[in-house]
Amino acid sequence: MAAVLAERAVPVARVSTRDFQRGRSVRLEYGHDDPDSVYDRWYDFPALHREVLDALAPDGRHTWLPRLRDPDTDRSVRTPPQPAPPGTVAVVDGRFLAREDVRDGFDLIVHLDVSEAALGRRLPAEDAQRVTGAWLRYLAEADPAKHADLVVRFDHPDRPALRTA
Repeated sequence: MAAVLAERAVPVARVSTRDFQRGRSVRLEYGHDDPDSVYDRWYDFPALHREVLDALAPDGRHTWLPRLRDPDTDRSVRTPPQPAPPGTVAVVDGRFLAREDVRDGFDLIVHLDVSEAALGRRLPAEDAQRVTGAWLRYLAEADPAKHADLVVRFDHPDRPALRTA
């Protein structure tokens, strides 16, 4: 999506929720395998709202922060705010973005609908229980398919399928 927009000369702010994870001490406070921690504590959605979504809104400050933390080193990054020319579009990828506390910041939501079996096949064994539990909670509580503008069946990434009503 970001590449297509850039080809059409649309300024893009490319962001991943992976770069807006909270520190390990917060994420893992209740242990490595707790699915509720993944859902409730792993991502700093208020910071994503403040530094990207609200910043790029028409009445925002028109500078945005591409990263908050380095997920590999677990350190804050010192990336300076980036200027956002008029018409900048934020393209954000990551888990749980149709949650009630974050979805209002998006003009368009694409939900990648993945079955529990496909999710289990893609995850490292040590992450499967934790992430699958969080994903099932997300589906139950946030109902992302209901709030998404587009739903893509994504069990096979090489063959995505647009779901229609």
